[in-house]
Amino acid sequence: MYRIKGSYVVGILMFLILASCQNQVEHTAPAIRPQDSVAMMTSYGVNTLVSDSGVMKYRIVTERWEVNTSKNPSLWIFDKGLLLEQFDEKFHINSYIQCDTAYYYDQQKIWKLYGRVSILTKDGLRFNSEQLTWDQNKHELSSNVFSKLVTPERTLQGSHFWSDEKMTRYYVSNSKGSFEKGDLTGGGGAADTLSSQPDSVKNNFRQPATPVRATTIPIMH
Repeated sequence: MYRIKGSYVVGILMFLILASCQNQVEHTAPAIRPQDSVAMMTSYGVNTLVSDSGVMKYRIVTERWEVNTSKNPSLWIFDKGLLLEQFDEKFHINSYIQCDTAYYYDQQKIWKLYGRVSILTKDGLRFNSEQLTWDQNKHELSSNVFSKLVTPERTLQGSHFWSDEKMTRYYVSNSKGSFEKGDLTGGGGAADTLSSQPDSVKNNFRQPATPVRATTIPIMH
């Protein structure tokens, strides 16, 4: 197990980039086809602790980590699975992100997660899907495939999902699930409604049908 700071990881990557620029060999033919491009760095069996302000807060676990700047756009590839864990002050795991395959487009700052995507937040919210996009510029999470969201109060399932990156505001459309009585009367469920989302999100989703009031009901579209 390696214990390194996040800045140290960036330092290693920058060192490799500069070293590759300084050791160019003349008369070297460029890659002819995209599949001829080789990765700048490939690491196997990665189990890395990352610190924040001198405190170990994160862990990255992956069987294979490839950094490829030859592709356009450049990206990091985790094709053997990825696990990101966050620790509390007592070094207990309070949240994680896990998937079978992940791609990180470092220039666009966009994550693409595929295959058994699973998230647990420190507030106890659980998310499962087969695909998830995390846009770090917009601070948004989204998915256009079947997703399941479980909170301590309710369960939501649907084919369209949107959330802020902290998963404190979220929306599921084309949904079915169980709701508390307050969700139907306007009490306690404001974070789940489309009205609390920005216009760009509202335009991407169809209005849900009006549910029949009951203590616990399924909602189908």
